[in-house]
Amino acid sequence: MKITEDIYTLTRAFPDDERFGLISQLRRAAASVPANIAEGNARSSTKEYLRFLSIATGSLAEVETFLELAKRLDFGDPEQVIDILESIGEERRMLRGLQRALRTKL
Repeated sequence: MKITEDIYTLTRAFPDDERFGLISQLRRAAASVPANIAEGNARSSTKEYLRFLSIATGSLAEVETFLELAKRLDFGDPEQVIDILESIGEERRMLRGLQRALRTKL
């Protein structure tokens, strides 16, 4: 959720003409990460949970890619972008660890 909040804060400073472009894409992908984690956790099987964690991981990769593009285009505060990218790395490691732990239950 923190990464999603940070993305919303960051994108407020993006150019207005990106409202339906990069801003929308970033926000949607960022919101998808915790939503898929929550939905997978609410499912009845470990296999389904793993599938939703995989989707969340893919969305996290999307966010990272869009942030790298924003950085190249000089959108937003560069330090904030770097901080979010570091958080994404931590989140990815946590998701991978959770996936490994869940696979042992299959």
